[in-house]
Amino acid sequence: MNYKFFLMNFNDIFKSSFLENVTSVSILDMLLTIVLSFGIGLFIFLVYKKTYRGVMYSSGFGTTLIALTMITSIVILAVTSNVVMSLGMVGALSIVRFRTAIKEPLDIAFLFWAIGAGIILAAGMIPLAIIGSVCIGLILLVFVNKKSNTFPYMLVLNCVNHDVEIRVKDFLDKNVTRSIVKSKSAVKGAVELNIEVRLKEDNTDFIGIISEIPGVNSAVLVSYNGDYMG
Repeated sequence: MNYKFFLMNFNDIFKSSFLENVTSVSILDMLLTIVLSFGIGLFIFLVYKKTYRGVMYSSGFGTTLIALTMITSIVILAVTSNVVMSLGMVGALSIVRFRTAIKEPLDIAFLFWAIGAGIILAAGMIPLAIIGSVCIGLILLVFVNKKSNTFPYMLVLNCVNHDVEIRVKDFLDKNVTRSIVKSKSAVKGAVELNIEVRLKEDNTDFIGIISEIPGVNSAVLVSYNGDYMG
């Protein structure tokens, strides 16, 4: 009697509405989600490649954006079709720790874009995922590439004294749109300055003129992409 009672309770557990709350996902839905997530991920990758302004481009990060979009859409599709799977996924993700350093602030936006597009796509809101991604991509292309002609340069100047420094600054005021001293160090017989300059045109020939000013030991112009504000 007790044995039959135990079997009945055991069967009731596996026949409960909680475990049977499974929505089947058709093969067509799976293929459509995978293809669309790949397409959106590829679009995000192309926008990232076009708008990258860092020092060294990483193709691995661009490929990660494609994979992240596809993985997110597949995971969300599985979670939305199975209640038990959703609880297990929450527990699994709660113990994951990502410690990779993000060097470029804009990379964070691309990561959230890939994850968000995968979630929205797997949720069935395909027009929102496509139209939203196109709008985000166009905005990034316009605003990021808008600064392509205003990149700052860093002038590393080594001169003998303060008088030479003044002459160089007067020359820069006439030949560049903006110059700001970022750092200055002085030792006996030499002064070294790091000056951020904005060129009027994409012409760096003035660096040769500065190097010929009496009292200038060296002048080096470096393309700069830092975070100074001002």
